[in-house]
Amino acid sequence: MNSIIAVLHPGDMGSAAGACLAAKGERVIFAGEGRSEATRARARAAGLEDCGSLRACVEQADVVLSVCPPHGAVALARETAAAGFRGIYVDANAISPEHARQIGAILTEGVAAANGGAGAPHAEYVDGGIIGPPPRGPARARLFLAGARAGRIAALFEGTPLQPVVLEGDIGAASALKACYAAWTKGSMALLAAIRVLARAEGVEMALLEEWKRSQQDLPKRSETIVAHAHKAWRWIGEMEEIASSFTSAGLPGGFHVASAEIYRMLEGFKDRREAPAMDEVLAALQAKKRR
Repeated sequence: MNSIIAVLHPGDMGSAAGACLAAKGERVIFAGEGRSEATRARARAAGLEDCGSLRACVEQADVVLSVCPPHGAVALARETAAAGFRGIYVDANAISPEHARQIGAILTEGVAAANGGAGAPHAEYVDGGIIGPPPRGPARARLFLAGARAGRIAALFEGTPLQPVVLEGDIGAASALKACYAAWTKGSMALLAAIRVLARAEGVEMALLEEWKRSQQDLPKRSETIVAHAHKAWRWIGEMEEIASSFTSAGLPGGFHVASAEIYRMLEGFKDRREAPAMDEVLAALQAKKRR
């Protein structure tokens, strides 16, 4: 018997993940109520069925897959718990391990309490983290999973472009892996962009690029990677803040990624722009705050 999976909410990554399941014959649903027409159209094109409200989804679903902006992850978990969800809740958002554990408590303890306390029906929780692009066509990504029911969720995605990987660690392990990975990939991208701005402001940008070509040959090209991602840099503000929180919780300075969040916030003007900007446009946007 196939499962019913609710994807909350089907943005670019969520709709692609849902499409992987729909292609295997699973029934995949979403809550279109309050969503934009673009979101609803994207979800329908991916083979997802609009059930209207979140409560309607929760009442039908065996599994809830949460793929939303990091700042909304806890609130969405609370809303799902309040609706009485009793299946398996998979949080696949870019959140800190601490927030992953908080969400696990909301789903497992909160729902049990709402249904009469210990021993009452309650949800189960799987901590998830996605690394890679939205899994469409040849593009593949990994879905890291941790928790007692991780194997059950992995089985749903077996053979799809979203390759499941079950981790041996406790709840928080998948979120920690995602945070560590993005701390470098997205954090270093922001750092390199900031270095280019500093060098330009001090009149040594060309000299820096020439020295990089001699001694750090990959850096000139890597320092321009941000232009291809400027249109979605706004999505990474919350993720950088979650990574900063992860560092702080581990007793480490979180300032690296607080600064990265600010770099990406300064690029919000490129939000959803179809054509990649020139590097000069990106650097100018980062210099604009100083001029103000």
